[in-house]
Amino acid sequence: MSSQFELNLENRSLQGKGASRRLRRLEKKVPGILYGGDQAPLMISILSKDLEKSLQHEAFFTHILTLNIDGQAHQAVIKALQRHPAKNFPLHVDFQRVDAHHKIHMHVPLHYINQTTCIGVKQGGGIISHNLSEVEVTCLPSNLPEYIEVDMLNVSLGQTLHLSDLKIPAGVELLALAQGADHDLPVCNVHAPRGASSEDESTSTTEPESGNE
Repeated sequence: MSSQFELNLENRSLQGKGASRRLRRLEKKVPGILYGGDQAPLMISILSKDLEKSLQHEAFFTHILTLNIDGQAHQAVIKALQRHPAKNFPLHVDFQRVDAHHKIHMHVPLHYINQTTCIGVKQGGGIISHNLSEVEVTCLPSNLPEYIEVDMLNVSLGQTLHLSDLKIPAGVELLALAQGADHDLPVCNVHAPRGASSEDESTSTTEPESGNE
């Protein structure tokens, strides 16, 4: 994990919808909670500008965060984020403590690479469709990947990649596959454009050019 995120939070004593609204409106802070582990939950707040700056990074959602609260550092991950339905600014944030010796469950984004050079696209004239944009994993905090790559280079026209085809980092397990082969979900596929069959596309790429007889 190349990125590091460190946030300064404050304890929050007042609770309830009214107190949260005043916190957001008057102090420009977002209410939240830190829970998990063998410690009691902490009601916290964070400056809106600090949280929004971190939320601009995809990696923020898949990294172990350092939360500084009253001089004490907590290792945590972001588990839930509530946004305003119209204006999209954060309304509430949930953080979960992590322990180096206990596995965590997290959603990790998929990064599709080599799409423009994909065999099924360049040679077969196909189109790539994504079925999944993220996967749920379980691992120790130190093994948490920022993302998982899906290499499209050698995917042929008509081929579908499943979860079992992904290259998963050491120490990381896909929760779906842990439930059995029936949960080996399709991740993506290369298919013929609408109105054309895979056979038509394959044939068109092997026909000789005219004028060479």
